[in-house]
Amino acid sequence: MKTHKVLAAGVILAGLLLTLSTPPKMAAQDSAEAQQADLGQNQPGQNQQDQDQQGQAQQNQDQQSQGQQDLGQQDQDQAQDPPGRVGRLDFTSGSISFQPGGQGDWVAAVVNRPLTTGDNLWADKDSRAELQIGSTSIRMNSETSVTLLDIDDVNTQVRLSMGTMIVRVRHLDDEDHFEIDTPNLAFVVQRPGEYRLDVNADGTQTEATVWHGRGEVTGGGASYVVVAGQEASFAGTDQLDHQINQVPANDDFDAWAFDRDQHEDSAESSNYISTEMTGYQDLDEYGKWSYEGDYGPVWAPAAVPYGWAPYRFGHWVFVAPWGWTWVENEPWGFAPFHYGRWAFIGASWFWVPGPVVVRPVFAPALVAFVGGGGFGLGVGFGAGVAWFPLGPREVFVPWYHTSRVYVNNVNITNTHINVTEVTRLYNTNVRVNYVNQHVANGVTAVSRDTFVNARAVNSNLAHVDAKQLAEAPVSRSLPVPPEKASVLGAGRPASVKPPAAIENRQVVAVHTPSTRSGSFARNAVNIRTETVTGRPVPPASANEPGHSLVRPAPPVQENPQRQQSEQQKFSRWQQQRPNPAPRSGPPPKTEKRNR
Repeated sequence: MKTHKVLAAGVILAGLLLTLSTPPKMAAQDSAEAQQADLGQNQPGQNQQDQDQQGQAQQNQDQQSQGQQDLGQQDQDQAQDPPGRVGRLDFTSGSISFQPGGQGDWVAAVVNRPLTTGDNLWADKDSRAELQIGSTSIRMNSETSVTLLDIDDVNTQVRLSMGTMIVRVRHLDDEDHFEIDTPNLAFVVQRPGEYRLDVNADGTQTEATVWHGRGEVTGGGASYVVVAGQEASFAGTDQLDHQINQVPANDDFDAWAFDRDQHEDSAESSNYISTEMTGYQDLDEYGKWSYEGDYGPVWAPAAVPYGWAPYRFGHWVFVAPWGWTWVENEPWGFAPFHYGRWAFIGASWFWVPGPVVVRPVFAPALVAFVGGGGFGLGVGFGAGVAWFPLGPREVFVPWYHTSRVYVNNVNITNTHINVTEVTRLYNTNVRVNYVNQHVANGVTAVSRDTFVNARAVNSNLAHVDAKQLAEAPVSRSLPVPPEKASVLGAGRPASVKPPAAIENRQVVAVHTPSTRSGSFARNAVNIRTETVTGRPVPPASANEPGHSLVRPAPPVQENPQRQQSEQQKFSRWQQQRPNPAPRSGPPPKTEKRNR
């Protein structure tokens, strides 16, 4: 089953439920009005009743017009929904710098921070990093500059302005688009596989290695296919000089990447959750799976510090377009804090991942806030923020602007709950008995200063009466505006960053990336507020400029002479090829890689 068909099923189910519940009431109203009209023909006051009926007809027309406007608004809201996928920085070695949203200050990269459209990463000399986007792994070598140009439900677009990157794509739906853009070409992944791209210091040459899979290169007014077992070299900018070579022997970076692939392939957690859940790879090493009758498979961390509770050992950051987002300290702390729910069983916390779907929807933090943001509990510490983890089957109500379709999907893909229950709780302000709000030591509270400045929560806990926290009302909104530190996060100011020429270097692209930015100025507009009726207020619109780091690939021109030359190059490569490309395992060692 394809990813988007799974999500669409939730939408269809919601529509069917609304269809089944609404028409009987409407039919009864229409029948009653028809009976009154028939009686009016045999009674005095016909003119008055005609006027009443005309007024009623006008009212119905107005309601229908309003309904059409509501549907149009819902479609518009859905178009503004945040993506269901994010990246995650899960490994760093050496000096890795990070620039949120591609604008402003650089800071030291922090593991487990969600990465999204616009974010920049720089691996300095003798440094390496690994990013995960669902089951896809992206590895950066020494002196490598990467920008996430676009990450959404179908697009993954990465800018490589200099350096070396190895990508393993495990899953690719028919509608998915995976593109790597360099200064002189765009490389589109056509099949799952392992790929390496190298860009030289001045950006005039790109080498593309395909161990398994298939990719298409576009640049210089031409397109080229790179198949498994090839190392293709492309030199130049306006026109590309294309050469085909055998895949070189592994270097240290290749060996490191393949070793991490083998570790991920053996993950037991893939038996219990989707491999498209970003961060699943680390659960085996740091915890244990078991079975609980009420919940099914559950996972518990192997060792946690005294006083540990979900969403306590970490900090809050502001990440567009979700807004307030949790970053956990533990190396395993991504999947259990952005998917599923938490349950307190016996004397321990267990993570309950929920249903296994192809691609669960990412959430910034599956918590409920007590009293809202900047509130005064009147229990000894003044204004502050408090929260607790949601339990299984409890509805997550986003504090950021979304459509109703998104609310359904982010819930039904992360816990066992039906759309009817999500709709009932979303549409009403009924008091919900949240189970984890009453767990001893389950609610975490900090000052507003700690919250907005990305400070360590566990080191700055507010001492609040547990009984009053357990009885405090839960708020659906979090009107706490971010500050600059909220966006930069907990990383210290970076000591290294890419040279300005590398940072501003344009790349060639086939797909036009999103211009959504994670900068501080643009982040501030997506704070979800509530009206009297409880409906979210949409964020202010903005005129989005074109992407300054991307130039469109020139149109591909037919050239019979070039096609003949490419056929000859391919034939020579086939003749020199010692063996067919293997179906699994590392590439064959045929000749030295000269980088």
